[in-house]
Amino acid sequence: MSVPLPLASAREVLHELRKSLPRGWWRLPSLIAVVLSAAASGVVGPLALGVVVDAIGAGDDAPPLAWTLAAVMAGAVVTGAVLTAVGMVSASQLFESALADLRERMVDTALHLPPARVERAGTGDLIARAGDDVAQVSDAIPRVVPALVGAAFTIAVTLVGMAVIDPWYAVALIAITPLHVFAVRRYLRHAPGVYAAERAAMAERAQHLLDTLRGLETVRAYRTAPSHLDRISTASWAVVRWSMRARGIQNLFFARLNAAEFLGMAGLLVVGFVLVANGHGSVGGTTAAMLLFLRLFGPINELLFVVDDLQSALASLSRIVGVIRTAAPRDPVSESSRGPAGVDPLGTEPNDVDPRDVDPRDVDLRGITHAYDAGHPVLHDVSLRIAAGERVAVVGASGAGKSTLAAIAAGVHDPLVGEVDRPRSVALVTQDVHVFDADLRDNLTLAAPGATDDEVHAALRRVGAEDIVARLARGLDEPVGASGTPLSPSEAQHLALARVLLADPAFIVLDEATAEAGSTEAGRLEDAASAAIGGRTALVVAHRLSQAASADRVVLLDAGRVHEEGTHDDLRTAGGAYARLWDAWSRST
Repeated sequence: MSVPLPLASAREVLHELRKSLPRGWWRLPSLIAVVLSAAASGVVGPLALGVVVDAIGAGDDAPPLAWTLAAVMAGAVVTGAVLTAVGMVSASQLFESALADLRERMVDTALHLPPARVERAGTGDLIARAGDDVAQVSDAIPRVVPALVGAAFTIAVTLVGMAVIDPWYAVALIAITPLHVFAVRRYLRHAPGVYAAERAAMAERAQHLLDTLRGLETVRAYRTAPSHLDRISTASWAVVRWSMRARGIQNLFFARLNAAEFLGMAGLLVVGFVLVANGHGSVGGTTAAMLLFLRLFGPINELLFVVDDLQSALASLSRIVGVIRTAAPRDPVSESSRGPAGVDPLGTEPNDVDPRDVDPRDVDLRGITHAYDAGHPVLHDVSLRIAAGERVAVVGASGAGKSTLAAIAAGVHDPLVGEVDRPRSVALVTQDVHVFDADLRDNLTLAAPGATDDEVHAALRRVGAEDIVARLARGLDEPVGASGTPLSPSEAQHLALARVLLADPAFIVLDEATAEAGSTEAGRLEDAASAAIGGRTALVVAHRLSQAASADRVVLLDAGRVHEEGTHDDLRTAGGAYARLWDAWSRST
């Protein structure tokens, strides 16, 4: 069962947003000033038109006044449009920069999370947060900030303007405020949970899609497409149901806002009629009040509508920041990993090992027990020490725990019980290597960004892969990966081993790193793996027993326990399980 990555609280979201604006916070006051000026220009037109109506009603013959007011109104419209555009652009620049920083920090955190945690959450959860959630925030933020500031100011200025015309107009406007408050409170009661559930459903759908596409060949081979399609369909309909529920909440919210608008307009008309009929007001004043109220339709609706955008954006921000806040402090001094909590979970005393007898390149696994599901351990009290420069091969039947031991040795998983001491510089190569959608040079220099072309060519020569460059029209500049020139499984493995040479780790773990090669390529790839190890401390999960024969020591795992251990020759002479395994493999080859 997947365990999604956590959600951040509103306080944590605000804290991370402030951190993402270290160079742009000073632009906020100027942005607010621009938005406020745009809002102020919007109330000029209704007030000027009210003066014109009263002048005409009084029979005044004042064309200069009319032309002057017309010019003022036109200038206010143009000024408001320009300032609104400037505010939108400024808000986009400021907050898109902050969002880009958040996204980069989220990806950086995700890359440093323990792989086991990412596996429990599912890569679909991360992809949805980096894709759908970032897009939602990117769409909403440039609208939300100007709307919140501008609409709030426009409402305040309009209320003051109505009170200047006549206090009763302001009273009529205030009278419908409870309707807006009711609409917003009802909306906020249900919307956040629905939006959060909608985002989670999107992540679940993305996970099922990724699982199916990544294992497409297996799905076809075992004819499990119908079951995968059922899961995708179920997840997709879950997204539809939550989306429809969100749209229903929105429609009900908007209906209440429309009702408030109708009652507000009716109230102003009644107040204006009473005031004019009793000689306490003018037609021009009523006209100005009505125009101001009509002018409020936009800001009020915009203010309340962006509540919807704001809720959706906050739900997405909570998911984005949730990844960032997942990062645990990393100790830059410590060279070892001592279980998931940094302590011995068995409560035993530390080994009495003289630090002077320990080479920093040594690898020491002590009392390792691990399980992916509670009650079903994969490894049982496994201890293994690899001396600096020693190559240890791990063999055993499928399900014996070889890959789990390799993952724990490499630091991919933390053991449930036991301790692991390893060098800080570790490289892991598995049978599932990835060719990135980039040119060949970028694929190789991922491990060493500062590597020169000469160093890249030297690494390729050492693993016997210089022919890859030779067959590509543009050499290191040739695009490879999904949208470039395809590479064979053997060539992809050679690239991975060349990366190891460029990274130059102290400890290397090869987990069946030569398994993808066909029989014709097996020898070349095993030679490449030996070249990549090159005297380093190494743990090799052997896909072919020829790798075990060339190792300094062989460990045979059986049902998660060390069954035999020794050199290849000693184990063959002993006539035990390894000897039988070697004889069977030798006959088959």
